Amino acid sequence: MTDTHNPDFDSDAEMNAEAGLDAAPGDDLAHVDAILAERDEWKDKALRAVADAENTRRRAEREANDARAYAIQRFARDLLGVADNLQRALAAAPAGSADPGVQGLVTGLEMTEKSLLQAFESNGLTRVAPQAGDRFDPNVHQAMAEQPSSEVQGGCVLQTYQPGYVLFGRTIRPAMVVVAAKGSGPKGGYGAEGSDASGASIDTKA
Repeated sequence: MTDTHNPDFDSDAEMNAEAGLDAAPGDDLAHVDAILAERDEWKDKALRAVADAENTRRRAEREANDARAYAIQRFARDLLGVADNLQRALAAAPAGSADPGVQGLVTGLEMTEKSLLQAFESNGLTRVAPQAGDRFDPNVHQAMAEQPSSEVQGGCVLQTYQPGYVLFGRTIRPAMVVVAAKGSGPKGGYGAEGSDASGASIDTKA
């Protein structure tokens, strides 16, 4: 029996196989799909790495602020009494006095208070002194009383007894305020028909 095996045919087949010429069309698509899947996988890993790095940075920043706030919180509380005394002295000083000595004293108190508040600000201690009409914020305000008002809407600050202070976003002393009772305001007026004159919407015992 004659052997019809052709060595040249085997060589051509090997070359075609290496070049992928004998591969079916589906094999090429599978190879492309595998490359795309690998690309998406690496892209997802890169996005996760960026997100993790950002979370780590934010956490480190928050922990650093917490550590700094804890370190100076007690010292800051002690200085608040100094700021309060300066404010009381300015409030008690005679206004419009012609006495040069009194004028110099008032000017000195004002400059001292300004310098102290600037030192507070530069160290992350922010003063909270809401004005009449500002919305009551239980995070930084403490309601000491409620009063009817014909000018301020109910639930808003009517008067500030004592300013508060926030240290790096953390309240170390809330501002003590008087809140306009429910039903207050220029439109309906406190005690208008249909309004609740009791105004029990704010907890003044906080």
